[in-house]
Amino acid sequence: MVTACSEHHQVKAAESVPPPPPAPWKSGGYQKRFRVEPPNQLGRCCVSTATRAMWDRLFNESCKADVVIHTDNGSIVYAHADIIGTASPVIKGMLKQAKRHGYWQSIAIRGVPQDAVRAFIRFLYSSCYEKEDMNEFVMHLLVMSHVYVVPQLKQLCEWHLEQGLLTTENVVDVFQLSLLCDVPRLSVVSHRMILKNFKKVYASEAWKAMKKSHPFLEKELSDSMIHGENRRKEGMRKAKEQKVYAQLYEAMEALVHICRDGCRTIGPQGKDLKENEAPCGYEACKGLETLIRHFAGCSLRVPGGCVHCKRMWQLLELHSRLCADSNRCCVPLCRNFKERKEKQSKKEEGRWKLLVKNVLGSKRFGCSPFFLSLPSSSSP
Repeated sequence: MVTACSEHHQVKAAESVPPPPPAPWKSGGYQKRFRVEPPNQLGRCCVSTATRAMWDRLFNESCKADVVIHTDNGSIVYAHADIIGTASPVIKGMLKQAKRHGYWQSIAIRGVPQDAVRAFIRFLYSSCYEKEDMNEFVMHLLVMSHVYVVPQLKQLCEWHLEQGLLTTENVVDVFQLSLLCDVPRLSVVSHRMILKNFKKVYASEAWKAMKKSHPFLEKELSDSMIHGENRRKEGMRKAKEQKVYAQLYEAMEALVHICRDGCRTIGPQGKDLKENEAPCGYEACKGLETLIRHFAGCSLRVPGGCVHCKRMWQLLELHSRLCADSNRCCVPLCRNFKERKEKQSKKEEGRWKLLVKNVLGSKRFGCSPFFLSLPSSSSP
């Protein structure tokens, strides 16, 4: 415990103690988009190391101190009223209301460990802190910085929590404190960590304590977890659907390419294919060539008779619904499917229209699709 100097040295602190050093950064607000920079980049400080050491020594030695700060377990921390009152407007108000007992003014900071109180008061003197104290008392310091309105320390605590002190063991407590202490960014960060590690956090003692003390908050977190999981599954389902539509789009382009230009061993009659041609740029060509060869030689080439042939019939019909000019189209049966769709039911027609819309929507660019803009002069 630190002791004060002798009685004959006890005079008013304002007569011998200079004003406190400036804050460690000039801007107390958040950066753009709530991006928090490391403490040494939050602002410039013109105070030298020697000056900071002098303020630390003034606090540690308590020379000419005039404030007694009572903490838990009957411990006492000595300080100077002008310094801590200037650094914290709340403490300044407490000192004004405190009754004097001779020279000393007395205030109390309870509910936190004595070492945390010392680390907090030391920061009011020199804007410095020990790394070990921050690691051990970061949540206590966050609470005191909010209660006693010390925004610089509050932002430092937030930064250190985001940079590694936030763990699955303390994330529930940090989340509750961030709501109580009005730290919106930290509440978002801790909320995301809870959702990301929900099973582990759900089994922790902190979660059980929150369930008893704040059941509505526990319910909101559980509901957000369920909502997030449903949204993730829905996103995966849509991604799979989009992949299928994109594959159908590529198949339509490759089908026109095969029937009009020819590719490898399949192509229009009377067209010689060069052996040394460059590799085909359509990824769907290889699969379509196999399917077309099967379709040409299959004895069950009727809808429903063969699984592979049925697939080919569906691709041909999809092409006919995408084709801009069936009269000049090079793809077989394009005109036949155009005429056939007029006899289909409204329900079936609606399904095809939806499929066409999704296939066209899977590729978005400025020019028209290959199979709509480049009809061949040859007839089917």
